[in-house]
Amino acid sequence: MAEDYAIRVNHVSKVYKLYDKPMDRLKESLGFGHDIKVREHYALRDVNFDIKRGECVGIIGTNGAGKSTILKIITGVLNPSDGDVKINGRISALLELGAGFNQEYTGIENVYLNGTMIGFTKEEIDEKLDDILKFADIGDFVNQPVKTYSSGMFVRLAFAVAININPEILIVDEALSVGDVFFQAKCYKKFEEFKKQGKTILFVSHDLSSISKYCDRAILLNKGVKISEGRPNDVIDLYKKVLVGEVDAHDAASKEAGKAKDVAEGASDQKVSGDEWKYNYVINPNHQDYGDKIVEISDFAIVDESGKYTSTLIKGSRFKVKVKIKAHKDVTNPIVAFTIRTLKGTEITGTNTMFENADLGEIKEGEERVISFAQELNLQGGQYLLSLGCTRFEHDEFLVYHRLYDICSMTVISDKNTVGFYDMKSEVELD
Repeated sequence: MAEDYAIRVNHVSKVYKLYDKPMDRLKESLGFGHDIKVREHYALRDVNFDIKRGECVGIIGTNGAGKSTILKIITGVLNPSDGDVKINGRISALLELGAGFNQEYTGIENVYLNGTMIGFTKEEIDEKLDDILKFADIGDFVNQPVKTYSSGMFVRLAFAVAININPEILIVDEALSVGDVFFQAKCYKKFEEFKKQGKTILFVSHDLSSISKYCDRAILLNKGVKISEGRPNDVIDLYKKVLVGEVDAHDAASKEAGKAKDVAEGASDQKVSGDEWKYNYVINPNHQDYGDKIVEISDFAIVDESGKYTSTLIKGSRFKVKVKIKAHKDVTNPIVAFTIRTLKGTEITGTNTMFENADLGEIKEGEERVISFAQELNLQGGQYLLSLGCTRFEHDEFLVYHRLYDICSMTVISDKNTVGFYDMKSEVELD
């Protein structure tokens, strides 16, 4: 009787040696490294999990959690430092954009190259070629060298090859984030077809909405350690708590791995000691901060409907954007605003105290005020950027006291998306 697992990960660790200088690595390889200081970095530490046949499993975690590393070990791109992986079925993997593509070859030539690398004969690829080209939908570009492709065309062709060669196990690492929304929808439809056929899907994504909607199970990695696995929404909730420091990643990892120390510190170290709300969030290092700061935005927060500080919100729930300002001179009626933008910079929604007829009146030097904007979240699932501002009109002059553009990200989790950015909450009536 065939075993019911597709992937079995047994106590897998991956350790990298870190050297102070590149020359130290060479010296050690030549046997002269007795006094060289070497630090060990665990990309993965004692990771265990099984994936059953026919499951769709998502792996989530912050950058540096070890998500891509575990996929590369599963697919044989990397060897583990300890432990082993057992595979029960033929794998098709899309790990990195254009991996395995020859830049000088045309799209058609790369289809045959990738198919051959996976283990298919020319005749088998011939049978699948029409399906691959139809799915990729890049037109005459299939006859052009792939070095002329946009990143979107790259991923469309690569994914079309991976998904149409009829694998038993499909492994995808964030590749869908490059394609447009319609291509992503087509890919997820293919996921559902695969699930109905009893095939196994393992994928890494920062799109928590997709994890919630399509996965049977989710695995949370944190600094190389498996923190949890289980129902997607439960794991996502734990991930939210780890992000804002409500769950000590040391403790969670220790319980999972059976270790008392030397486990991942995780995102909890993002929370700095102090009472400021903003320390609950990962601040965008590329945010714009400008203005004369006569009135300064001293703190901010995103608060979910249960009152918790978070950057991950559920579509349809109510939430608040809180902004704390501090006056460094006497001012009258400053305007406080927030804006939500896409990752590409398109402004979607927002408001300010002037639009909402909420005059702040006179604020004395040294005085602080807190402004809370409460609203229902009807944005589509995805990632967005939050911007904050404090300004004022003085006669005909527009003054900018302080602006924080794209200060942090916010993720919306949804199990039903519609077209565009905003859900009009339509109701369908059938006569």
